[in-house]
Amino acid sequence: MFDKGSRYETAVPFTPPAADEKGFAGVRARRFMPATGVLEHVVVQQDRLDLLAGHYYNNDRLWWRILDANPQIAYGGDLTLESYWGQTILIPPAQE
Repeated sequence: MFDKGSRYETAVPFTPPAADEKGFAGVRARRFMPATGVLEHVVVQQDRLDLLAGHYYNNDRLWWRILDANPQIAYGGDLTLESYWGQTILIPPAQE
């Protein structure tokens, strides 16, 4: 289902805990270790996860590192941070 080497490679399909509960087409959340933030960033209107990754890591594809360090951010496929304007988020190192 996922490419070999993907961080989602071992994710399993989601199934609701009870047969009568409604599920969603997706996979279970993968387990990840907490990323220690080394910087704090106050989100402004023009911020997006990929733009922040490009700024801090010089690689816009590492946006998921920021997402992992901030589990309170509900990710639905939209890289904008509109719901978090004015809030402080953590920027972890590009690699640990």
